[in-house]
Amino acid sequence: MSQGPLCAVVLAAGKGTRMRNALPKVLHDVAGRPLIGHVLQLTVELGCERSVLVLAPGMEPVERAARAFDEGLRVAIQDPPLGTGHAVKCALDELADRGTVIVLFGDTPLLSASTVRRLVDAREARDAAVAVLGMNPPSGEGYGRLASDAEGTLSAIVEYRHADEALRTSGMCNSGVMAIDASILRELVGAIGLQPEKNEYYLTDIVALARERGRSCIAVEGPWQEGHGVNSQAQLAEAEALWQQRRRRELLDAGVIMPAPETVWLSADVEIGPGAVIEQHVVFAGRARIAAGARIRAFSHIEDAEVGPASTVGPYARLRPGARLESGVHVGNFVEIKNARLGEGAKANHLTYLGDCSVGGGSNIGAGTITCNYDGFAKHRTEIGERVFVGSNTALVAPVTVGSDAIIGAGSVVTSDVGEGSVALSRAPLAERKGAAELLRRRMRRAKEEKRG
Repeated sequence: MSQGPLCAVVLAAGKGTRMRNALPKVLHDVAGRPLIGHVLQLTVELGCERSVLVLAPGMEPVERAARAFDEGLRVAIQDPPLGTGHAVKCALDELADRGTVIVLFGDTPLLSASTVRRLVDAREARDAAVAVLGMNPPSGEGYGRLASDAEGTLSAIVEYRHADEALRTSGMCNSGVMAIDASILRELVGAIGLQPEKNEYYLTDIVALARERGRSCIAVEGPWQEGHGVNSQAQLAEAEALWQQRRRRELLDAGVIMPAPETVWLSADVEIGPGAVIEQHVVFAGRARIAAGARIRAFSHIEDAEVGPASTVGPYARLRPGARLESGVHVGNFVEIKNARLGEGAKANHLTYLGDCSVGGGSNIGAGTITCNYDGFAKHRTEIGERVFVGSNTALVAPVTVGSDAIIGAGSVVTSDVGEGSVALSRAPLAERKGAAELLRRRMRRAKEEKRG
């Protein structure tokens, strides 16, 4: 049994031309996270001692995005592109000569740490030179096949076009993911011959090369969904659907209540506590945090925001980055909150914008209230104390502070601080001219006719 450090090589030098746009393939998102981010998050979860990302020249945007997930990431440049075997060869100088090296692809966002760990453990337990992750997708057309026996002993990886009908029918598909004995990796990769048909070096050839050296190779089956790669916009959409389906099931199994889970859209970094209720057509983005027992009502959008226990959001509410609701907060329909804290029991039940502000516990924000936080040049804050009542259709022109227990009359424009326990009202007096409505109508009709005239 050969054990030791775990290292990873992530292949991401492909141009991704089938994506049909200028964005590098591995920077396309699944669940709000780039494809390469999913794979590097996996290597972090696995505790890889070192990870090497193989890129082509000119892929600096990919490198910058990748380092956000692994600051210690090593980068190797493959130039010119000569296939997967050559790509791994470019990374050899950054790898340890003992333990296990896993080879991953930058476009497989569904691969799980548990599956890769099982692959690594199987290789080490059987002291195999190479362990290959196999799968049985609904349609295996185009995938290479793993020629293996009932015990999982692998004799060869055969390209689809070279596989006979029996192997195409019975053989597992090759996911491309491998766990390789680091002590022999350099020798095997160095022995790969050039395939003249495509002028490339195929990493899959190392299975035959290892067997020639008297070393065993094995195949380990994993869930077919985890081997799903992305090479087109259609496959990207399929990966998104598979990821969402899996994550919804995980949350349901953890005690989250979702009456219509197929309508809920989740982000890679969302956290939802048990007993929270997520109604239909809710969208999460970024690092959303929903506490146990909270309720998110239908058609709400929550991005980089926190919702405390026993709080209710929506329907049709929007929490933008920096919104933080403490326990028992009510945020109702058509309320938008950005970079704001609402204290325990605070309420903003409808038609309100609260940006760059703090609302104390027990305060009530009336319909139509807005914090005027931007003067055209800079953002300013509004501070609202505890147990404040803000009447409907109030404009709070920042920077401004409203003290605890104050009352703001409806329709006010608040441009200066309001003290604790004060009543503030800014409203023009109502002017009424009895019987003047008909005179006004006649005047307006006459003006309209003259304009036509």
